Amino acid sequence: MKKLRAGSRESRLAVVQTELVMAAIREREAACEIELVTMKTTGDKILDRTLDKVGGKGLFVKELDAALLDGRVDFTVHSCKDLPMDLDPRLPLAGFSRRADPRDALVLPVGASELDRSKPIGCASARRALQLKRLFPGQPVAPVRGNVLTRLAKLDGGQYAALVLAVSGLERLGLEGRISRVFSTDEMLPAAGQGILAVQIRAGEDAGYLSAFLDREAADCALAERAFVRRLDGGCSSPVAAFATVEGESLTLRGMDVTAAGEPIFDTITGPRDQGEALGIALADRIREGTACTAR
Repeated sequence: MKKLRAGSRESRLAVVQTELVMAAIREREAACEIELVTMKTTGDKILDRTLDKVGGKGLFVKELDAALLDGRVDFTVHSCKDLPMDLDPRLPLAGFSRRADPRDALVLPVGASELDRSKPIGCASARRALQLKRLFPGQPVAPVRGNVLTRLAKLDGGQYAALVLAVSGLERLGLEGRISRVFSTDEMLPAAGQGILAVQIRAGEDAGYLSAFLDREAADCALAERAFVRRLDGGCSSPVAAFATVEGESLTLRGMDVTAAGEPIFDTITGPRDQGEALGIALADRIREGTACTAR
């Protein structure tokens, strides 16, 4: 009997997402025995500072990478949007899940029907903060850390007027009822890989057991989006965003960067889906050179 160990952060959302992968593996290989191994990452422990002040998204994968490298787990599952752009070549991505809803949502405190203008909207990324200022002029925006349930507790405790969270995470936790408004991707361009799960393995190992879980369309989109952000040296402290869609054999990628004056700048590129990474690089170069249009 095949035995596998799945590595996951210990937050409820991370566990739910890893269990989705485990279920897909069992569906393909019913006799496979899979053990869930959870751990608290450095990023989960440091909650009093924003990620750009303590080391970036890599803090969410450090312990999982170590467990994968030393054989304590056989694969790890991540929210694609939380993965660093540069990965250890010894730990390649085996692939990506089918994309869930990629959009962001506004969540109000329990019982509230409108924004309290005296309190900030809480969000965890410069990308969201920049776009929120365009959507809600004059409304304060402040950072919020912690997993989804921790953030909701802070919201309902009166610290924030609202939160912005990924629709996919709320739905996976069964909390879609908390959503007050869903932003279109034109209103709030998503983070690269938002709504997609990524699976890492050790280089050279067979990942055939994941075949029922992996999705080609999501992979094409994720690779294009990640290439765009990587080219711009974007990370958790940079308000970059990227969102790709596929139609037939064509891929359309929309990207956002920020000007020296702090204004968002957008552009879109379309081309063959099998050249997604090249399209991401080309779009980043075009924006960097200042040829993009600042208007939507």
